[in-house]
Amino acid sequence: MAKIVFIGAGSTVFAKNLMGDILSYPELAQDCHLVLHDIDPERLRTSAIVAHKVAEALGVSPRIEATLDRRRALVGADYAITMVQVGGYRPATVIDFEIPKKYGLRQTIADTLGIGGIMRGLRTIPVLLEMCRDMEEVCPDVTLLQYVNPMAMNCWAISRASGIRTVGLCHSVQGTARQLAHDIGVPVEEVHYLCAGINHMAFYLRFERNGQDLYPELRRVLEEGRVPPWNRVRYAVFQRFGYFVTESSEHFAEYVPWFIKRDRPDLIERFHIPLDEYIRRCELQIRGWARLRHLLEDENVRFRAAVHAPGEHIPAEVAMYQEDAPDREAREVDPILTVRRSMEYGSQIIHSMETHTPRVIYGNVPNHGLIDNLPPGCCVEVPCLVDRNGIQPVRVGPLPPQLAGLMQTNINVQALTVEAALTGKREHIYHAALLDPHTAAELDMDQIVALVDELIQAHGDWLPPFH
Repeated sequence: MAKIVFIGAGSTVFAKNLMGDILSYPELAQDCHLVLHDIDPERLRTSAIVAHKVAEALGVSPRIEATLDRRRALVGADYAITMVQVGGYRPATVIDFEIPKKYGLRQTIADTLGIGGIMRGLRTIPVLLEMCRDMEEVCPDVTLLQYVNPMAMNCWAISRASGIRTVGLCHSVQGTARQLAHDIGVPVEEVHYLCAGINHMAFYLRFERNGQDLYPELRRVLEEGRVPPWNRVRYAVFQRFGYFVTESSEHFAEYVPWFIKRDRPDLIERFHIPLDEYIRRCELQIRGWARLRHLLEDENVRFRAAVHAPGEHIPAEVAMYQEDAPDREAREVDPILTVRRSMEYGSQIIHSMETHTPRVIYGNVPNHGLIDNLPPGCCVEVPCLVDRNGIQPVRVGPLPPQLAGLMQTNINVQALTVEAALTGKREHIYHAALLDPHTAAELDMDQIVALVDELIQAHGDWLPPFH
């Protein structure tokens, strides 16, 4: 019986999707032990109710357990899935947006890079390492499926400070492939690609259909003026760098120095950049949570199954709720009450390792001989073979030099944030912020140091002490 532990299971919608994925595999459904853990007892209770409803909808009977005790949850675990947000929306995320605004620094998502990504990494890494220390003692052979942002910083820190087998998982590679297939009118199941780089800045090195290069079709989208307004940033980068990046335009705009400038409001309008987008999403979710929770817990409300068989193509119109979906105001009518296979890799990894079914997924792993022109040990996103032997990253070789150079600007920030988190040296937080492309494009050195100091003070006990 595979024991699968959800850490941060109070992220009810995401947990529900992953549970539905796992239980949709017959080989896992009747022979697995799901353990839900969260520090919020009310959210945990809701997620436990949802877990039983998901199982009922699928007609399966796994063992389901919920506990507030993380260490107890992890004892003997085969797989652990992290989905936590340290500090929550308030106060931490609000601080990450509001204090930089005082200095004229605006952000869109602020969870991966930039000053928001740095602060999120500093308060998240210590918590993840505490979890790993528990795992080293009570389930040393566990496979950690790490979904928490900032992905690259978190996974890099874990690889340096812990021996727990870890892979970072994201849906940007497969999600963007669907979007591009739609843009050029090609069924996504006919598209084949090779993608590599760092999380949220990986590029499609090949994008093909039946061996035919599809990049000319993507260039035609540019030439014919068919670029979707919400995706102008990525198409602009494609035009200049020659390859298409995986992460959404609203994310990517704050990883580089070219799009968000306080003295150039025309750029914000031209590239359709949604400033404070993560704040808007959080406020929407908070306003809808009470109604949603009532719906999830209502004993008269039953989930329905719309699960596709393993390996079967999932049409775009029934794909899972995506945080970065282009039409954010016109998603599925009721994504919560339907149990369907998502595009997330977590369940596929578990299924492959348990059944010896080989698959290729895209994972975030240490760069040990995988990408030649990125630093050794940094966290890279590459194809990985998964089977009973575990997760086996595939060597890619050198990237086009312009892509490696672009990634290095982000890796610098990641490396120094990880260094600050592992050594407790405050000076490395300054270094990370000073080297951040967007922050450095907007503020001078004294402003950046003052901003960091104010953020550290505002976060208080959510951060460890720095010296």
